[in-house]
Amino acid sequence: MAVINRTLSQSLGSIRQWEKTQAGIQGKTTDEQFSVSFYNDAIARISITRSNEIEDFSYAVIQQPGSVNLNITDSDNTISITTEKLVLTIKKDKLRFSFFNLKNDVINEDDEAFGTSWNGEQVTTYKKLQPGERFIGLGEKTGPLDRRGNGYVNWNTDAFAYGSGTDPIYSTLPFYIGVHQNVVYGIFFDNSHKSFFNFGASNNRFASFSADSGDMNYYFIYGDTVAEIIQHYTFLTGRMPLPPLWSIGYQQCRYSYYPDKEVLGIARHFRDKDIPADVIVLDIHYMDDYKIFSWHKKSFAEPKKLLDQLKEMGFEVVLMCDPGIKVEAGYQTYEDGVKNDVFIKYPDGSYYTGQVWPGWCHFPDFTNPKTRKWWADQFNDYVALGVQGFWNDMNEIATWGNMLPENVEFDFEGMKASMRKARNLFGLLMSRSTYEGTKALMKNRRPFNLTRSAYAGIQRYAAVWTGDNVAYDEHMLLGVRMVSSMGLTGVAFAGYDVGGFVGNADSKLFARWVSIGAFSPFFRGHSMINSRDSEPWSYGEEVEQISRNYIKFRYQIMPYIYSLFYEATQTGMPVQRTLAINYPHDPKVYDGTYHNQYLFGPYFLIAPAESTKDFTKVYLPEGDWYDLYHGKKFQGNTEIIVECPVHKLPVFVKAGAIIPMEPAKINTAQPSDLLRLHIYKDVANNNSFEYYQDDGVSYDYEQNKYAKRLIEYKPLLNKIILHKTEGTYKSPLKKVILIMHGFENTIQTLYVNNKEYAAQHTINSFFTGLEKYDPVKDPEPAPEGDVISIELDYMLDEITIHWL
Repeated sequence: MAVINRTLSQSLGSIRQWEKTQAGIQGKTTDEQFSVSFYNDAIARISITRSNEIEDFSYAVIQQPGSVNLNITDSDNTISITTEKLVLTIKKDKLRFSFFNLKNDVINEDDEAFGTSWNGEQVTTYKKLQPGERFIGLGEKTGPLDRRGNGYVNWNTDAFAYGSGTDPIYSTLPFYIGVHQNVVYGIFFDNSHKSFFNFGASNNRFASFSADSGDMNYYFIYGDTVAEIIQHYTFLTGRMPLPPLWSIGYQQCRYSYYPDKEVLGIARHFRDKDIPADVIVLDIHYMDDYKIFSWHKKSFAEPKKLLDQLKEMGFEVVLMCDPGIKVEAGYQTYEDGVKNDVFIKYPDGSYYTGQVWPGWCHFPDFTNPKTRKWWADQFNDYVALGVQGFWNDMNEIATWGNMLPENVEFDFEGMKASMRKARNLFGLLMSRSTYEGTKALMKNRRPFNLTRSAYAGIQRYAAVWTGDNVAYDEHMLLGVRMVSSMGLTGVAFAGYDVGGFVGNADSKLFARWVSIGAFSPFFRGHSMINSRDSEPWSYGEEVEQISRNYIKFRYQIMPYIYSLFYEATQTGMPVQRTLAINYPHDPKVYDGTYHNQYLFGPYFLIAPAESTKDFTKVYLPEGDWYDLYHGKKFQGNTEIIVECPVHKLPVFVKAGAIIPMEPAKINTAQPSDLLRLHIYKDVANNNSFEYYQDDGVSYDYEQNKYAKRLIEYKPLLNKIILHKTEGTYKSPLKKVILIMHGFENTIQTLYVNNKEYAAQHTINSFFTGLEKYDPVKDPEPAPEGDVISIELDYMLDEITIHWL
């Protein structure tokens, strides 16, 4: 009998022919077609298929290949493509791809033997591990900051009470950043089938990414910094729209607040107890028998009256929106969905039916434009009542049994695809439908949109939270890492359930979680049914005061936070930033002792610590740092031990910081005419901050109705400059108090626009409210030194402060 020599893994064959295209090259190998397309000098798309043609459709990518100046050369066995940023070499005998910088340093290269291979339908690209290479990103994934040595699966899953190592969970964000030998790069694998990433797990040879079916389709991104790579990635997949200002205030949720009297009682408690808040979230019990687009006939008999009362108290409302449409004769949404034929189907044409909260349900096919329009129309009544916030939940799709049949079919913009290709996209497209629909209905008002499930590009439509977390310290710190990781994948608006959704937090855990959450992009308290009450006042007077202090502090730094959100809309930079963005080659930031630390914007360093600790180790990276509470100065590249009692989260401020702040307020809509501008002394490095304002609710900013003011601090010139405001929005600010930290006994004379000005020396009392949770038992500590403050006219066109 003849022996047939076969290998299960089929690697790419030799290039038989190739030709130049407008944006790169395309060609054929023995069995495959391939193309290389450049989107700019730093972004190259590699596509390889066994089909007749390469698929160009993507729900994630919003750009087309660009007009790039390419130098293409062809030698005996190599095709080289050079841009102004990188060099791509392609071996013709095996079709292997290698990327180099212009100094000829290896950035990233295929494994010589494997390259891209097929194993049945599964397609995999193998990348050679570089010396000391680290991997960060992949968005909402459990595990450490550095992914090296670990493997991950992308298959969006309802992961109730997931553990600290559970994988997969709710979202697929298949973009990672590689770091090695002073080089950084990114790879975005845009294939929505179930996918796998292996960063040297169980091997010491390669990192790989694969999908169960479909094409090999990835984008290679090069940049000098991690921030530049994020900017390129969000150029491809889009950046978040500016959210309504109220949505970045504190949100209070429970599964569930009902009836309407309890909702009003919660709102009154916030106001009576002087705890700032902007949002009450209504979970599933506001509905009639869990049916979306309905109100419970008894518990919420007069929704308009309830919403008006909450509005009078300064609260917006966010409503839960589930995709399951109950199969029930007479239920208008169901009847209308059947009439318009909007639900996903089996191959025989019958509707798929799955069981979830309302019972047996059909599910909209959001890959069909007709369905997206239908879904948008369903929000008419909610918007007419004044609802401006929407929460897309259970959209993995979650069903009881968690075994969605993979033969269910989707329209896929008329191209037809099974659940295998569409599952990971469902949350993205539901969020898109909700966002685009409510945006159109609300005219010139910005909706807030939140989702649990997501795919790359979700930042264009929704904020993302980390789902059904658990009330223990490890999960609190895991949430911090996941939000930092999502920031690396374009999701600047992300957060977790403060206090833990599942289980019962104790008083220390809740207090610590609130203090960390105050420095999170999305700030929401949430707990599940049949658990203890979990509002800031539910854990006793001490925790109530700690919560009040940190929530108030968030509202004080709201000018800083809102400016960061504006920055995210322009560059994709996250609000919460893992230290690996600024210090990617510092091994300490990946150390398990310190990998939870992050920067909140450019200037606050947050060092989360377990609620059980009274002392913790903190790593201060390069530069000088000031203790937020006392103003004590520390040198960088230093490991220190600091106190972290329950009322004091370790927070440091970077030297050179420019932090715009305002007096505390009950909600973001409360006006203020005073800006407090805090400057922290540096010795050499110029710093700048773009302070951004608009009306916080409309799209008028798109017509230049904003106020944008560049603030510069130049320590070598002893100068601070508030440049002329750009935009036509009339700022309500009339005066600014400049507060200068760390300048004690160094300023003899101070000038404002060349006029001598009197400066007042005061103690650093503005920050110590966070420390002083009990004025009797724990009196205000003595500050390390004083600060200098002066009052200025903010309405001046330009303000220049210098000193001798």
